[in-house]
Formats: sequence, structure tokens, C-alpha cells
Amino acid sequence: MRIHPEGKPFIIYSFLTLVLINIVFSLGIPFFLFFPFVIISLVLFVFIIQFFRNPERLVNTDHNAIICPADGKVVVIEEVEETEYFKDRRIQVSIFMSPLNVHINRVPVTGKTRYVKYHPGKYLVAWHPKASTENEMATTVIEDETGRPVLIRQIAGAMARRIITYLQEGNPVQKGQELGFIRFGSRVDVLLPLDAKIAVKLNQKVKGNKDIIAHW
Repeated sequence: MRIHPEGKPFIIYSFLTLVLINIVFSLGIPFFLFFPFVIISLVLFVFIIQFFRNPERLVNTDHNAIICPADGKVVVIEEVEETEYFKDRRIQVSIFMSPLNVHINRVPVTGKTRYVKYHPGKYLVAWHPKASTENEMATTVIEDETGRPVLIRQIAGAMARRIITYLQEGNPVQKGQELGFIRFGSRVDVLLPLDAKIAVKLNQKVKGNKDIIAHW
């Protein structure tokens, strides 16, 4: 299993903390009482490792396809008023990422980064209707090679406390490359033109780089 670089310091810190806690709890406690605590610690450590996994996936190279930027479950497909960048009506597709999903966010189209902005905010549960406007978030707009823009909004959830965006304005990008990372449960909104043909359904489970979210 490949581990994402974002996870390595966190995994080392968690390992040392769990070892220290187990040593302290083991002092003066019979083994049959201590053994369940060891099992719980191992399960927790495995959970932390799998959260930062970085699977290799082939990228769909169809220029007409907008690929899914995140693993998770489609929780919203609706027409909304986008007020930050486009300031017009767009189709919003929202993907909820549970702690069990891969949390790397991917670039959905090949092109150029036109806009990147971080917004501090609240930590409402990621599926809350106001999460798209009130939570901590980062907005990235990418134009494909023909100038068609896609907005990707990384939104923190109740457990997430750090949104990372790797892109800067003006960066050329390739479909499927890493856009960013969010820790421990979050949401990604994708804002598309009204004439985009949505290729996913509500409650569908999707995978970043692998599934197509829409076609131009």
C-alpha cells in the first residue's frame, strides 16, 4: 500500500503516541485486561494508515470527460447560484468523503489554474446544506484547454481541521494530478456549466480519477 506524504508525519506521531499509551497502561495490569487495549490500538493504527493510502489509478483521457475529483458518495446534484467566482447559475455536484475514503483530491480536467482562494469558517457536518457556504473551504477554478471553467471547492467537515491545496494561480495542470488533501471526513463540490451532461446519480459511490462526473 502506498502512503501519501501528507500522512507520514501523522502516522509516525500516532504510532509513538499509541506505543507510549500502551506502555503506561501495561504497568501493573494483568495481561488478559491489557490485551483488548492492544487490539483496539492496532485497529486504530490500521485505520489511520488506510486513511492516508494513495492508490494508483489510470486516468480517463477523454477530452470531453470531466473526471471525479474525489472518492466518496454523491450527496447533491442541483442547480445553484454561485456567488464567489462565476456569479451566475451552475450545476453543483457534491461528493461526501467519509473517513474510510481516500482523501486525495484530483484535478478533473487538463488546463490551467485560474483562481485559488482559502476561506476560514465553521465545521458543520459535511452533508449539512450550509456547509457549502459557512464551513472552512478552499476554492479552485481550472479552465480546460479550450477555456471551459470548472470550479472545485474543498470543504471541511465536522472532523476535518486542515484543507490543503497544492495549486497556485497560473499553474498548468494535467487531469488526474493531485489538487489537494483534506483530513478525516470532508466534502468536495464541483460547479459546472448548466449545459454539462451529468454522468453520476444521487447516492452513487464514486472514485477519484476512475469515474466520470460529467461530460461537456
